[in-house]
Amino acid sequence: MTTTRSRQGRPRHTQPSDPGASARAQILDAAGELFVERGIAATSTRMIAERVGIRQASLYYHFATKDDILAELLDTSVRPSLEMVEQIQALVPERAGAAAALHAVAVMDVRTLSGTAYNIGTLYLLPEVRAERFDAFRAERGRLRDSYGALGALAATADVARTMPAGRLGELLIQLVEVVIQIRRSREPEAADTDAIASSCLRLCGLGEPEVRAAQDEARVLLSRLTGTEPRG
Repeated sequence: MTTTRSRQGRPRHTQPSDPGASARAQILDAAGELFVERGIAATSTRMIAERVGIRQASLYYHFATKDDILAELLDTSVRPSLEMVEQIQALVPERAGAAAALHAVAVMDVRTLSGTAYNIGTLYLLPEVRAERFDAFRAERGRLRDSYGALGALAATADVARTMPAGRLGELLIQLVEVVIQIRRSREPEAADTDAIASSCLRLCGLGEPEVRAAQDEARVLLSRLTGTEPRG
């Protein structure tokens, strides 16, 4: 009697972060882990397929090349924060709510960079990402940087606004948010880290502690409206 194997490919070395995820999502998850662990050049599509537990040919049904996988991973690291910026700008009066808006965007950005099973932000530093193929990612990240600068300029005190152009402020703010990438190299970030990073963005803009605390409270309410959840303490 001949038996038929119902599953091709090797079992995953690690379980997917979401066992109910689609095959495409599992490929992205496995590729992200491998890219962070081994780098791009040392990771093959065969390795990715084996970690998911599928045939290599099945992987090509979803992604034609390894670069396509990396491009999607990079996009998903920036897209949620850009979408949040647009939603916040539609809800918040420009100058009156700028500090709360900046805090909320920073919180969501830190959560995005912290939310994967692997440290997705380390992919930004890989030499392959400098290739022309990833110009779209760099443009999107540039848009996010400019949004930080615009919000920061609106929230900043008069002294900071006078001495620091919005472009430079945006560069500093996005780098401050991305410190969570370095935190993840040694430990998993905690909620206190998220709040500390977002609040530090406000201090960089010159806000004092009473203004920072008020913006924190406003940002919690704002995020709860946008995500449909109760405000976090």
